[in-house]
Amino acid sequence: MLSTGIEAPHPMVTTTAGETSRLRATVDFVREQDTATLLPLLLPGLDGPELRSLADRCRFAHAALLLFPCDEQELHTTLTACGLTADGPPRPSVVVRERLAVRHHRDPADLDVGILRPAVTGLDGAHRTVEIFALTVPPGSGLDPLVAHERERQHEAHLAFEVDGPDPLVLRGLCATLARHGAVPDGGGYNPHENGTVFYFAAPDGAKTEYRRMELYAPGDHRDVLAAHLAEHRERQPAEALLRLLTGAWTTQALAACAELRIADALEIRRGTGLDDLAERIGATPSSLATLLRYLETLGAVTADPALADGYRLTALGALLRTDAPESMRPLALLYGGPFYRSFGALAHTVRTGEPGFEHVFGAHHFDHFAADPELADLFDRSMAAGAAMFGPLPTHPVLLAAGRADTPATVVDIAGGNGALLGRILAVHRRLRGVLLERPHVVEAARDALEAAGHGARCTYRGGDFADVPADGDVYLLSRVLHDWDDERCREILRHTARAMPGHADLLVVERVLPADGSASLATAWDLHMMCNVGGRERRAEHYARLFADAGLTLVGQEPLPLDGTVLHVRKAAAAN
Repeated sequence: MLSTGIEAPHPMVTTTAGETSRLRATVDFVREQDTATLLPLLLPGLDGPELRSLADRCRFAHAALLLFPCDEQELHTTLTACGLTADGPPRPSVVVRERLAVRHHRDPADLDVGILRPAVTGLDGAHRTVEIFALTVPPGSGLDPLVAHERERQHEAHLAFEVDGPDPLVLRGLCATLARHGAVPDGGGYNPHENGTVFYFAAPDGAKTEYRRMELYAPGDHRDVLAAHLAEHRERQPAEALLRLLTGAWTTQALAACAELRIADALEIRRGTGLDDLAERIGATPSSLATLLRYLETLGAVTADPALADGYRLTALGALLRTDAPESMRPLALLYGGPFYRSFGALAHTVRTGEPGFEHVFGAHHFDHFAADPELADLFDRSMAAGAAMFGPLPTHPVLLAAGRADTPATVVDIAGGNGALLGRILAVHRRLRGVLLERPHVVEAARDALEAAGHGARCTYRGGDFADVPADGDVYLLSRVLHDWDDERCREILRHTARAMPGHADLLVVERVLPADGSASLATAWDLHMMCNVGGRERRAEHYARLFADAGLTLVGQEPLPLDGTVLHVRKAAAAN
């Protein structure tokens, strides 16, 4: 035993009395310790200004342990024996359930892990808690090997420090300080139930306490900082990281099933819906629906309603899958989980042969395949509009602001503008602008209906045709997510048609996801793979686009970022071409 006397409760025999003893020892530990004492024991060498700075930024909040009651009544009995009062019914513990599932190669849906935080008052008067993870182990559950392993290793036992006033800079600084003193990233996650972000660390070998793990808990959603923390953890845990990556298809299909079954339409954000009621509304088997909902909960799409047994509410993320959401992403879920999901199964064929996987699976280019099926064509056009979040700042681009303030009404030409979602956004902001939409004939009619319904019909004209039919005399031309559909030669052709139509004073705005020149993380990298496999196109770097523009007599004069890793490229006719 360590001479400091700072010990984690030792594993006990698998009896209720043993569980009570472990819990009581944890309660005593929480009552007796404080921040300034624990930090240097966990991080040898931490002293002086660094210790004071760390202690000022975070405080000892709780010690945690994992218990294994056979049911909620046994858990209540154990709490009572230790003088603890539950802070309510156990809430789902997403992070610990996932960790147990990965560690023991179990389906997360088979592990019922709850979390409680009964209050404990320290000898210094500070208010703390004991964090209890409770894995329900009914008789005959087959979980005995898991229980024996966890009791022996105590993976989930840890000390937690809550960050006061967290912001990205503070969190990065705290993580860097812990790393300097030997703490190693050991996972973490975002808990949507309480809107809190957890950063786990393994204590350094020289730590003077038997607790081998520590936690930084930051109230709020800090998944941007968490991503870097988890990336470092994955480098140290390649098998776990690979397993999580391999199950990405499950995420796609779970969200697609949510969209197909219209679960989001049947749920509300402010009020919960019981499982049986929800199953009846959508025509599903309750037990199967429960399994799907538990997984959707780990994704942050739904959340359990503590006021309603077996009840769920919709989250802000899940609400984007509602049919009637202002910027519904339900069409994208159906497309990515449907035709594009099937064609991605032929990715290896694409890499071997260069043939798009979509054409290999469906026997036609995706534009032709969708055009032949009215339902698929409608789904594709709605899915393109569903990416409208990328366009948020575009209507206030300087080129459009200038056009909107011109002495005479200016004209915006949207080339291959789909159902008019982008053009409609621009016309809504700039009441003096006129719009022209060029699209395939069957799409033009849908765009006409949408723009007229939005009140823009009197300022719009419509042209059915292809890229050779770009109208002249526009003031601003738009090519939004068009060029990435095609190879370089076809891009040059499209740009030449556009350049010929553009008057000398006109501007061209090209919206694409541009590959970072430094290879940094970007959605453009993922879309590059998607375009190759499903469309036969590609994403490009800015300098690549600049060469294509130059070949068509155009010049790249600027670029600005958009949401969702989008970029707007500002292009004008080259001086010699004017």
